[in-house]
Amino acid sequence: MKLVIASDHGGLRLKKELVEQLAKSGHQVEDVGTNTEASCDYPDFAHAVARKIVAKEFERGILVCGTGVGMSIAANRHVGVRAVVCSDTYTARLSRSHNDANVLCIGERVVGSGLAWEIVAAWIAEPASTDERHTKRRSKIEV
Repeated sequence: MKLVIASDHGGLRLKKELVEQLAKSGHQVEDVGTNTEASCDYPDFAHAVARKIVAKEFERGILVCGTGVGMSIAANRHVGVRAVVCSDTYTARLSRSHNDANVLCIGERVVGSGLAWEIVAAWIAEPASTDERHTKRRSKIEV
């Protein structure tokens, strides 16, 4: 899968681990920053990923910050982005199946690297449901 990933300083370590795991799993990954531990503004990186998703340059995106919340809020400002914060595999799977989430947000300060990888793997593997009830509901998201 073709993925774009970014983090702020609060998610840098976990992002690096995820990039390595994703590459080992055969995914094409573009890291759009940050690359230092210097304090930075999470919206800049959320917008960078969201723009690439909206432009259809990548199938899906991953954002990592301290909690995942700020990244999610910023990314969801873009029409066509459905960013979700996940801290467990169940939510990750259903965010794909029911909501066709195209950006996954994870908090480095919330989940450890092992669980984070399980969340990412579950989210990547889950297809969007084609069941009419889910497609109808998704169509109501874009206003």
